[in-house]
Amino acid sequence: MPLPRLQLFELEDLTWFPHTIRDLATDYLHFMETRFALHKPVVPLLRAMIGDPKTSCVVDLCSGGGGPVSAIYEALAADGISVQFTLTDKYPNIAAFERLSSQHPSGVRYIVAPVDASDVPENLPGLRTMFNAFHHFAPTSARLVLQNAVQARQPVGIFEIPERSLLMMIPFLFTPIYVALATPFIQPFKWKRLLWTYLIPMVPLTCWWDGLVSSFRAYTVAEMLAMTQGFEGYDWRVGRVGVSGNPAHLTFLLGMPHS
Repeated sequence: MPLPRLQLFELEDLTWFPHTIRDLATDYLHFMETRFALHKPVVPLLRAMIGDPKTSCVVDLCSGGGGPVSAIYEALAADGISVQFTLTDKYPNIAAFERLSSQHPSGVRYIVAPVDASDVPENLPGLRTMFNAFHHFAPTSARLVLQNAVQARQPVGIFEIPERSLLMMIPFLFTPIYVALATPFIQPFKWKRLLWTYLIPMVPLTCWWDGLVSSFRAYTVAEMLAMTQGFEGYDWRVGRVGVSGNPAHLTFLLGMPHS
């Protein structure tokens, strides 16, 4: 039975929170998602949604430091599926976006201006994805994210690793240690990363707090399904799958408009 959901605050959501610390924290999340291949269960789900092996457009919302986008792009490309990802965020990590775009110039682009996931500009059509960010939204706001996609008749894919499970929360207690161990391997090298990790441990503490809060804010399969009620003209699929070689699970919500 899941723990009660608590709508606590995450530091990176606060408008006044220093963007340098926010960017360094999202860099760490990108590293961990890539290092432990947390993207693997997403690939077959996205492959089925994209379907057509020709060029497709994916608008990634709340991209943070890029999350698993690069790894997913490479996995889809290996399957012969040509996809163009557009990275967006309310607080864009421009340095991370530029780095991923330079690695995949024909497949990953980004938007410099802030993009609200509940009010996506009309000039950004395509499959809307969100990786490990849906829990940031309170229930009413989360439903607005889905409603905005439905009104625009765009497909949507929500993918979440955080879950309200005591067992899955225990590892987050050791986050400061994980950040300290991972920092020397996070690219590109930045002196300020060392400063805010080892001398003034703002990054470890931010990741520790936000990680625990993410678990308390995570939605269950039933809660995600309930958010889709009343959105007609869509096929909704909600589920939960394991992550190979990892005790974590992936909770997903997929919505496809009827032809």
